[in-house]
Amino acid sequence: MKTPFIAYKQGRLHIEDIPVETLAERFETPLYVYSRGTIEAAFTSYQKAFTEIPHLICYSLKANSNLAVAATLARLGCGADIVSGGELRRALLAGFSAGHIIFSGVGKTKDELALAIQKNIRMINVESEEELRALNEVATSLKRPAPFSLRVNPDVRAGGHPHISTGTPKNKFGVYHKDIFPLYEWARKQPFLRPVGIQAHIGSQITKVAPYKRALAVLLDLVQRLETIGCGIEILDLGGGLGVDYHGDNPQTPQDLANLILPQVKGRGLQLFLEPGRSIIAQAGVLVTKVLYRKGAGGKQFVIVDAAMNDLARPALYDAYHEVIEARPGKGRKVTLDIVGPVCESGDYLARERSMALPKQGDVLAVLTAGAYGFSMSSQYNSRRRAAEVLVHGKTVDVVRERESYDDLLKGETIPESLKK
Repeated sequence: MKTPFIAYKQGRLHIEDIPVETLAERFETPLYVYSRGTIEAAFTSYQKAFTEIPHLICYSLKANSNLAVAATLARLGCGADIVSGGELRRALLAGFSAGHIIFSGVGKTKDELALAIQKNIRMINVESEEELRALNEVATSLKRPAPFSLRVNPDVRAGGHPHISTGTPKNKFGVYHKDIFPLYEWARKQPFLRPVGIQAHIGSQITKVAPYKRALAVLLDLVQRLETIGCGIEILDLGGGLGVDYHGDNPQTPQDLANLILPQVKGRGLQLFLEPGRSIIAQAGVLVTKVLYRKGAGGKQFVIVDAAMNDLARPALYDAYHEVIEARPGKGRKVTLDIVGPVCESGDYLARERSMALPKQGDVLAVLTAGAYGFSMSSQYNSRRRAAEVLVHGKTVDVVRERESYDDLLKGETIPESLKK
């Protein structure tokens, strides 16, 4: 286990003070369970690391936008990094201060930009010249200021899977760093645009802090050059992206990142923004599932469970590794097996080639490090109801999202009258 809040006690796996088997029995499976203590400890590790400089840690809601998860962080003074109008509404409902919200994303609509301006959020991270012009058009029509930063593409390769690398010209994100100056100069002349920051986000699941050194050097050089043309920058936004330990990844910590950043930023009069998501919520989440069947086929051993790729897409999407453990450790001889779901796709698996005692029908398993991009990427594929979510705090358990009903699956759908004749 990678967090003290999720551990075996007297031979049974617990989430904080509650046995996983108890949760499975009470709320059925598949089930997402979050440890509030783990969430709070992860955020606190960032706060402590950066106390020496003005900073704002903005939780990236796309990792897990559950209202209770968001509210846990909002009450600690965390900010929010959002990427849609829906996430903006969620952030405000969860209790984040509008002045602590930043809006990222490469394809914001004019309606979303208008909502952000009307809600007085702290900053909009603009990702192209055309988006900047759209922001100006919206701000002018509202006659209200629009504080923004340009998201710079610093040409720094980082992150794990190619789908989560975001900092090179091959990626769709940001304005190439050499092209930002005429945009800032043009923006300074517009009555309602407020160029307050500069931002870069180089990728996700970054386990070593070295790439941040290269990105920081690019940004600080740009800040200095912007000052020479009369464009003073207040906010230096380095994005998120610190990795977690899925399978011996041995990621560096927020303190390691602070040790890299602080000597370069201290005394420059800049406020540092960071946008972690995965590293705050991933290890706090467990996907609990139950064994339906076992079967052997041509020397291959399959364990079929009631969770599937629609519940946790990462293995199918990225060939991602998640540790899977038993609610009660098996005592039999270990075998090599695949843990697969009920969805009609060969790519529907949670784990491949794992060595463990063959579980019995009805046994409860826990898929670890599932808090980030788990439920938030889940779907109703195969007309499967999305899982319930619960939040555990010590001995207290709260349902923070009810399991979908079969009526929920059909909500909004109709059969035209012409097909009823």
